[in-house]
Amino acid sequence: MATNAPATDGRRKAAAARRKARQAEIIAATRLIFDSKGVRDVQIEEIASAVGINRAIVYRHFTGKEELFALTLVGYLEELRDAMAAAAASGERPGEQLERIVGAFVDYGVAHPAFVDCAQALMVRPGDELLDEIAEGPLFRLGRGITSCLTVLSDTLSRGVDEGAFTLSDDPVLLANALYASGLGALQLARLGILVSEAAPGIPTVGQISAAQVRSYLVRSALALVSTPTAG
Repeated sequence: MATNAPATDGRRKAAAARRKARQAEIIAATRLIFDSKGVRDVQIEEIASAVGINRAIVYRHFTGKEELFALTLVGYLEELRDAMAAAAASGERPGEQLERIVGAFVDYGVAHPAFVDCAQALMVRPGDELLDEIAEGPLFRLGRGITSCLTVLSDTLSRGVDEGAFTLSDDPVLLANALYASGLGALQLARLGILVSEAAPGIPTVGQISAAQVRSYLVRSALALVSTPTAG
């Protein structure tokens, strides 16, 4: 048995490597479809066809569509984290860093609308449903991807408080989560480009809003939330 152990271990490692490579291939195909046509109405059959496999093989590697979409979202989140971290590093003062981080978040979301769709689709699901549909490992990776982005923001907020540049009534982590969630909604507004208002009492009308306007609004809102109110 000792003689066969190395060969057995080698086969297991090779099988694990093949499984990992296949998973990466399926996730990459899903990302390409997302980037080309969006998230809505994408089916497992379409993803399997893009990889050149049967849909049953997809289900051998993922518990279902929700898990596959969650792991695809992880890729977006890793890119977003890098963009936010680079933005933070490019500023010297906390206020400048916060402005650039929020700007980088908006710029990434505008450039990757499928990220917004995928993130929002998973956010509306109750936690217990996600636990039923996504295995513990992938769910952990998703949580780590989200927190890696939030940490860039909350660390900047904490630094601003420590240096006396920011005044917060809430915990930096809570504010970072709120900014992330509200930012996703604002990104949807930026993509639609439609601003709803009232032309007269009871008469709705629509106007236009640009991504640049949404970006400016989110940056100014974030800075306002950390600023000390002016007396009088």
